Amino acid sequence: MTASLSLLLLESLTAGRIALAILIFTVSSFIVDFTWKPRYPSSIPRVGFGGGIIGTFRNWIGYVTHFNAWVEEGYEKYTKNDRAYVVPSAPSRPQEIVVPRSQTSWLLEFPDRDVSSQEAHDDLLHGHFQFLKTNDHFPITTLHKHLARNLVGLLPGIQEDVHECIDKTFGTDTENWKTLNLWEAWLSIVPQVTNRVLVGKETCHNKAFTDSQVAFADTVVRNSFILNMFPKILHPVVAPFIVTPNWWHWRKSFRMVRPLIEQRQRDMAHKAAGHPDYDAWEPEECLITWLIRQAQADGCADGLDPAVISKSLLPIEFAAIHTTVITGHNLILDLLSADPKENIMDVLKEEASRVFSEEKTGYWTKTGLSRLHRVDSAIRESMRFSHFATALTHRKVTAKDGITNSKEGWHVPYGSYLMIDLAGTHHDPGIYPEPNKFDPLRFSREREEFEARPQDQKDPEEALRVKRLGMVTTSDTYLPFSHGRHACPGRFFVAHELKMILAYLVQTYEIKPIAERPKPIWIGQTIVPPIDAKIEVRRRK
Repeated sequence: MTASLSLLLLESLTAGRIALAILIFTVSSFIVDFTWKPRYPSSIPRVGFGGGIIGTFRNWIGYVTHFNAWVEEGYEKYTKNDRAYVVPSAPSRPQEIVVPRSQTSWLLEFPDRDVSSQEAHDDLLHGHFQFLKTNDHFPITTLHKHLARNLVGLLPGIQEDVHECIDKTFGTDTENWKTLNLWEAWLSIVPQVTNRVLVGKETCHNKAFTDSQVAFADTVVRNSFILNMFPKILHPVVAPFIVTPNWWHWRKSFRMVRPLIEQRQRDMAHKAAGHPDYDAWEPEECLITWLIRQAQADGCADGLDPAVISKSLLPIEFAAIHTTVITGHNLILDLLSADPKENIMDVLKEEASRVFSEEKTGYWTKTGLSRLHRVDSAIRESMRFSHFATALTHRKVTAKDGITNSKEGWHVPYGSYLMIDLAGTHHDPGIYPEPNKFDPLRFSREREEFEARPQDQKDPEEALRVKRLGMVTTSDTYLPFSHGRHACPGRFFVAHELKMILAYLVQTYEIKPIAERPKPIWIGQTIVPPIDAKIEVRRRK
């Protein structure tokens, strides 16, 4: 009887019935997910395909190709009129409330216990799964505490790697032009230079290690999009399978970095114990050292586990490599497609050569890099003009009773998402004249004019305002590094890194201009750069 019943059940499991069951289960999951999402007051206007079940499904599908258009529409209709509005999001995420620029301080002044940047970005990247169940708060705060105080001492080593990588990638031929894939060129520079600060001199030269970090970063981007398309209720089921490559790339890198971590811990322990052989020894300043030092200071035994330290590198590697490569890629394309009458590459070369010749040390110093006003301006303008995300400032409401916007009178519950529109702000003619023109000296003209004045004509308040035109200074009108107390802690390193790279490129190489800038593709809120773009270079004689 039991055998007959089993046979009957097996016979009833046709391919069509299995497919139907999967479809019903999936649709049911989306519906359950939909009912769990926070509800926003009807007084907040909306863009997209409307509400209800049908409108919601259309919005989920439209998110892939329409998101930027929706945000542009919302900026013109509502943001410019100081009103918040709701924009559709991916299936796994609640819709987001886009806060107008006039309310930036209102949003960013909330304490973390009420409105969380960390939880918003963790949800956006599905960090619990993607970063292998490691909390990224510790490595980020450690980097914030230790990077600035050690950056000056790291500059000679960073410059050494910048020159080595560029020479190797761009070549030394002074007679013939060389064709390069620009995306691959940046991938041959940024990972090694970045890892000089993260893992130190020896390991940053291990190409197998840096390749594993690049592969991990690529996997995070791909998986984020895939998981966004699944209802959140299914994430505990599907995510472990989707993030399998993350584990593989981490294990590969851990095998290479584990001996370094363990040796560094032993050496630091001998130094702390007063071992006579270590009187003159000091640990190499890099993120691995800082993580060990901070875990010891905090009395965190778990933080000293080599596997935990290795996993703590992952969110920093992802953020530093992925964003810097895109930024550098955009920068060169913008410069090469700029108005040829401006001769911008020669202008930057003149400044870099002049300022570097005044450096008496033979390498860049913090003061010297700060005097590269035109180089700084070109990078800042490219980050304004060619943003790689519609928004980089996201917040999740974590106050159990929600929050209230007193200016507009609406209240939103726990779990709501809010964001600040970067794209619309950066291309607003009321903020930036001719915003759709790439003007590489947009931010340096005023700085240079101020510097040229006699000392007695320099007003201190104006000096402070002019100083804020530098690329690392965030504001409610300049958001590539976000803004407020959660602005990117690594932006000072990125600024030094990009300035060194651009200065060396324009001093050492000729690069042919391009007739037209290749266009990127947008998927949801993020960019897919034109990774097939090629450039022609030749080393200067």
